[in-house]
Order: sequence, then structure tokens, then C-alpha cells
Amino acid sequence: MDGIGIGRKPENGFRQIELNETPSTNLECLERARSGDPGQLWVTARRQTSGRARRGRSWVSEPGNLYASLLLIDPAPFDRLASLPLVVSLAVYDAIRRELPADVDVRIKWPNDVLVEGCKVSGILLEGETLPGGHHALVIGCGVNIAHKPAEALYPVTCLAERGATCSPEILFARLYEAMERLLKIWDRGEGTSTLVSQWRAVAKGIGEPVTVNLPDRSLQGIFSGIDAQGMLLLDLPDGTRQAIAAGDVFFMGQERN
Repeated sequence: MDGIGIGRKPENGFRQIELNETPSTNLECLERARSGDPGQLWVTARRQTSGRARRGRSWVSEPGNLYASLLLIDPAPFDRLASLPLVVSLAVYDAIRRELPADVDVRIKWPNDVLVEGCKVSGILLEGETLPGGHHALVIGCGVNIAHKPAEALYPVTCLAERGATCSPEILFARLYEAMERLLKIWDRGEGTSTLVSQWRAVAKGIGEPVTVNLPDRSLQGIFSGIDAQGMLLLDLPDGTRQAIAAGDVFFMGQERN
């Protein structure tokens, strides 16, 4: 069903399609891009049957949680896309922060997880594809545990209902829609990244703390010293050198690393 929905303004150029069930909102966006959709399209679903997370992991997708993907076409030059996860994580953070009591701790864990009281509550998956004609489709997938959480997970997990939130998926999506619109304008196709880096650092989890970063071929241990101007993790290694990391799984002291 097509619709504008709660709190969304049609004049900004974003559209929304609401589905009862789909294998994956990300896949739905990609299929529409291949069929010529011009982008600026949100796809939400009540339930996903084949939800996916980073590195091919599955994502629990029962009704009651938020499943939303945003399709953008040619959102920025390729050399500026690395900073886009900053926009996305800040938008999800903002939406979640506004629905929880003020005394509940909400942080962003690099690269784009949102933690509530130290437990993961959301997942973000960015996927891109070059289309016929040379245009680039980029899909931003966002899942938030509102009423349910996975029974087993790589990290400690929670859901918003456990932490005092009473919002529906529709209300949380309205928050996300508004935050994403605002932050994408600040990002300005990568031109405004420095402003978002400052915002991200202010709500980040673990800067200055020892961490383990799992890469595809090895694990590194060091001090998380922050992020650079493009959003890469800066890890101070025991030998005194600093390494910039584009992608990896970060674990804080005491977390399982399976």
C-alpha cells in the first residue's frame, strides 16, 4: 500500500510504500531500482521472511519491530559514500532516543549499531548496485527491535519495550523518516560530513577504551581513539601506530567474540 503516513511531508520528495510482508525491504528496494524507480523511496514492512544483517547474518523479523529501507539513486560521488553510515546511525539513534526515557543510556557503536544500556537494539545494512545506464542504487536498511529481540545473537541484545518505550513501528518510523531527511540535508552528498562527525563522536560508545576489532582475516586489539573525517575507525595499536579501519566488528572488554 502506498501512503505518506504519520508525520511525513510529501513535498520533500520522499515516498513510502507499506507492505504487510516481504522477503526483505532491502531486496524490495533493489528490485524497484532495477525496474527504473527514481529513488527517494522508503519501503516498510510489517514482517520480513528473509531479513538480513551485515556479513550475511539473518535478522529476526517478526511483527512488532521496525523494518524499513530507503532507496537512493546516485546519492553522492563514490569517494564520499564512506561517510553515509554516519548519517544513518545518527538518524536511527535520534529516532530511538526520542522514544526512550531520558535516564536510559543510548549510544552508537561503530560503525552503525545503536546500543541501549550497552545492548544492541538495531541493525543497519547498506547495499549498493550499479544499474543499466551507469546510475548507482544505494539502499539503506534499518531494523529496530521494538517488541522482540533475537534469542541468540553475536552481541548482548535488547528491545525498546524492555527499556520503557511504548511506541509502535509506525511511530518510530515517523521519527526515523524525519531524522533521516534532516541529516541527509546536512550531509549534503558528503559535503557536510565534518558536522556529522562531531555529532557522532558526541554520542559514541567506547572512545578511549580498549577494544577488539574482528576483520575478515584477523583480529586487532588496541584503543578506540575515535573516527576520522570519513567515518573510519581509528585504532591505536600496542606498538604505537594508529590504523584506520573501514569495516569490522568491534567488541568491548568483556564481550564475547564468537
